[in-house]
Amino acid sequence: MRRLACLAAVLLGLSACDGGSDRVPAPATPAESFAYNAAGDISGYYMPLDETRFGQWSFGHVFVGQAAEFEAWDGGRRSATFAPVMLVFDDVTSPLTQTELGETRSVSVRVLPTVYAVDDVQLRFEGSSPELGRVIFDGRMDQGALATSRRNLGDEGVVMTGSLKVGDAAPQAVRLRWWMGD
Repeated sequence: MRRLACLAAVLLGLSACDGGSDRVPAPATPAESFAYNAAGDISGYYMPLDETRFGQWSFGHVFVGQAAEFEAWDGGRRSATFAPVMLVFDDVTSPLTQTELGETRSVSVRVLPTVYAVDDVQLRFEGSSPELGRVIFDGRMDQGALATSRRNLGDEGVVMTGSLKVGDAAPQAVRLRWWMGD
């Protein structure tokens, strides 16, 4: 009888390993962390129309590079200080400094991505920095407004709206205009 009980236990254990229907499925393989699928040129600087602050940090802009920069990043050619999509924040307590474009804060932080999904309509970004913690941006582009802004070399109109979350702070709504840079 003891042998029969041991045999039943072994068979029961083996049946659990055969992929039976009561087995819990393995977690899905995570989706690609970096996805770029823009058909048009959406590169440039997306700058807030309204000041958006998280403590001493003011949201400066979202940088979006050209397709070749996304291809290089996807191919593993990465920098510790530059990415094809990144968010920049300025420390409002830092001294002002003069640049060729005017006065700017002397301390800023670039938040590089750990995840991004960029296409012609949506820009989703997640990254982190020691100064800010986790940063999440989810924006939607208005292609008509972006085309107008590009024709005018930087119209003041809203081309992207979104939500920005920094650290433990509540998400804030943001409205962004486009600038091609210098």
